[in-house]
Amino acid sequence: MSSLNTKTGHSMDWTKYHRLADIYGYLNYLASTYPSRVELINIGTSYEKRPLYVVRIFNRSSSVVKPAVWIDGGIHAREWISPALATYIIRQLVEVPANEALLCNVDWFIMPVMNPDGYEYSHAFNRLWRKTRSVTSWTSCRGVDPNRNFGYKWGGLGTSTNPCSDVYKGTRAFSEPETFATSNFIKGKASSIKLYLTLHSYGQAALIPWGYNVVYPSDYSDMLELAKSAVSKFTKYRYRVGNAAAIYYPAAGGSDDWAKSIGIKYSYTFELSDTGAYGFLLPASNILPVCQDFFPALDVFAAKVATMKV
Repeated sequence: MSSLNTKTGHSMDWTKYHRLADIYGYLNYLASTYPSRVELINIGTSYEKRPLYVVRIFNRSSSVVKPAVWIDGGIHAREWISPALATYIIRQLVEVPANEALLCNVDWFIMPVMNPDGYEYSHAFNRLWRKTRSVTSWTSCRGVDPNRNFGYKWGGLGTSTNPCSDVYKGTRAFSEPETFATSNFIKGKASSIKLYLTLHSYGQAALIPWGYNVVYPSDYSDMLELAKSAVSKFTKYRYRVGNAAAIYYPAAGGSDDWAKSIGIKYSYTFELSDTGAYGFLLPASNILPVCQDFFPALDVFAAKVATMKV
């Protein structure tokens, strides 16, 4: 399955993982081809000066501020299925007329690759690279774990002060230009963003804050009910649903905890396929099955968000 425009020749092939230039080229193509539906927002630059792009998908004919869904992918460089799904969702919302109803009452902000430096490094040099590519106090050990760098309970359980660690938290919260720019953008839209969805791999789980420890927010039952409803749409893959720290392990400084802490009621981490047979090395033949299985869950999330006041 691919999205192909005969005039420009720009296509996305869902049978392979794409480099950053392909993904960014596709986003630019959508913004120029569908100006009434797509706004491409450059929210800053990465450590290595790559643009950080957020795609806003909306119905421009409506001037009303609508409740919004945020989706991000590619926080961890090696989790290639994450940007692939985020890009697939963008394609479905923009180029498939059957999905237009999802834009009626909800706006979408989607950031396919939050960690572009790491993503490129994982393609070019080290397939299992996880972190950013910033220089640390140890010249031989680069990068910070972006998902330990957000400013809620930063530096707590599941983080490291060792720059060589895969879970190195950084020198301070939001030390990385990627997490700093992303958090600033989200804060600026926090009154309208009602659902935060961050895509990771692997494990097939829908994780609910708090992740910094086995602690449950006061509205946990609401969050659990919505997650279970969304997961019920999956037909190919079975997902566990529950508290992040309880299902996996405590990990402080995560983006989902931070989003919840600034008042975004529904905040989830989805750990995509598989459950460990391939892990981070999920074959490209799995991209389309994972994406097609996941997309119907967005109906559930959109229906809930549409009922919420901005």
